[in-house]
Amino acid sequence: MMDDRIQRSIKPVMTRLARAAAGLGLSADAVTWVGFTSGLAAAGAIASGWFLTGMGLLLFSRLMDGLDGAVARATTPTDRGGFLDITLDFVFYAAIPLAFAVADPGRNGLPAAVLLASFIGTGSSFLAFAIAAEKRQLSSTAFPDKSFYFLGGLTEATETITVFVLMCLLPQHFAKLAYGFAALCAITTAMRIWWGWRRLS
Repeated sequence: MMDDRIQRSIKPVMTRLARAAAGLGLSADAVTWVGFTSGLAAAGAIASGWFLTGMGLLLFSRLMDGLDGAVARATTPTDRGGFLDITLDFVFYAAIPLAFAVADPGRNGLPAAVLLASFIGTGSSFLAFAIAAEKRQLSSTAFPDKSFYFLGGLTEATETITVFVLMCLLPQHFAKLAYGFAALCAITTAMRIWWGWRRLS
């Protein structure tokens, strides 16, 4: 819901950082891998109970996730890079709830499972529409720089990262945050199914 606004506000800064990174010889794929590695390290820290360390690594990971696309646009965007970016993003998003479940299986196991199930809904509706949109050569006016059509909703990247940060700051309330965000994800999935059904009719 807030991704478009956030991306527009930080685009000038990310563009300058991307030019500097490209000038150092860093490729977009390399930045993607740095971000993913940091994301897995965040999951490891959270699973070990080091929640603030995990939060810091998580935020750095998402900074790299935003930077890789800017580096690609500053050099040469590729389909391979777009595929790698979105695939590793989904692995990262699954790793964080799993990490909280590992940290406290008794309290966090079920809410983490519910949250991961809700991510299946948002992710599958997102990717399924992208496939159909590619076949019909549809483009997104909200996210024209993306490799494929991005469907919006209540729970986009900004909202997800915000909830992850809150979980790190308030790990004792993980269950409430997970159930609440899972409900919003369910609404997003329903919205995307309805919108996609009408758009592709």
